[in-house]
Amino acid sequence: MSGPGYPSPNQPPYSMSPYPMGGYGDPGQAAPPPGFQVGYHSVSDQPVMYQPGPASSQSQHGQQYGAPAPAPASVPAGVPPGLEYLTQIDQILIHQKVELLEAFIGFETNNKYEVKNSLGQKIYSAKEKNDCCTRNCCGALRSFDMKIKDNSDREVIRLIRPYRCVTCWCPCCLQELEVQAPPGTTIGYVKQDWHPCYPKFSIQGANKETLMKLDGPCLACNCCSDVNFELKGKDGGQSIGRISKQWSGLLKEAFTDADNFGIKFPLDMDVKMKAVLMGAAFLIDFIFFEQVGNSKQRNTVFS
Repeated sequence: MSGPGYPSPNQPPYSMSPYPMGGYGDPGQAAPPPGFQVGYHSVSDQPVMYQPGPASSQSQHGQQYGAPAPAPASVPAGVPPGLEYLTQIDQILIHQKVELLEAFIGFETNNKYEVKNSLGQKIYSAKEKNDCCTRNCCGALRSFDMKIKDNSDREVIRLIRPYRCVTCWCPCCLQELEVQAPPGTTIGYVKQDWHPCYPKFSIQGANKETLMKLDGPCLACNCCSDVNFELKGKDGGQSIGRISKQWSGLLKEAFTDADNFGIKFPLDMDVKMKAVLMGAAFLIDFIFFEQVGNSKQRNTVFS
């Protein structure tokens, strides 16, 4: 079972756009909260170009499921290099690759992911950079640098997570993730907010100003169902997006830590905040769904 608008890995690809293609909300709605930038619109009659890389010679009508995704023909001002394609989509999928070494002997390896659009076309690849001792001693709490590359193997986003202890009674050791795009230029942060029962996060800008909130369920574990983290404005209120941990099936959930995530956001959201939400999905994966060793224990206070 998968959340609305997200194709299951076991189902044929399909596309579903939960937000209006001309922007988020109708003209009668109030202005969007800070962190949103109106003006990134998809124009259906404009030519579509593929991202540079080995698949650049494909024609538009020769697209295959799982092939690299097309890139926009024009680049809006202020968009970090490599994030151009994010300006024309309102949802992405993150699929973690199955590591056989982890599945059979429980030896923790660097996590690897593929980031795709709703049609299953690859947009980016992500790989954790860490050492063997940190991975296997610190488990899900480990610090890491994660490089996110486009289809031409160019690093476009870097995620930096420092080591933090996890306890619901110590608000001074909360989880945090820095998002850089391009690498070396900070565009935002994902910061855990203290709460004794519920997982809560702040989506922050480059100056650590809170722009949006991310609220999860009391029990962040998915038993035969999806787990949804609702995206809201900085003052709460109505949901404007979602990060969903998708149920991957009993065998995959029991014997591997290869997780699937879906992210929905307004089409006209600031592309930098879309990248920060991508980083939030990776942080959520490590905090709540990363299995540690053969015991399959998740190192978290909420599940």
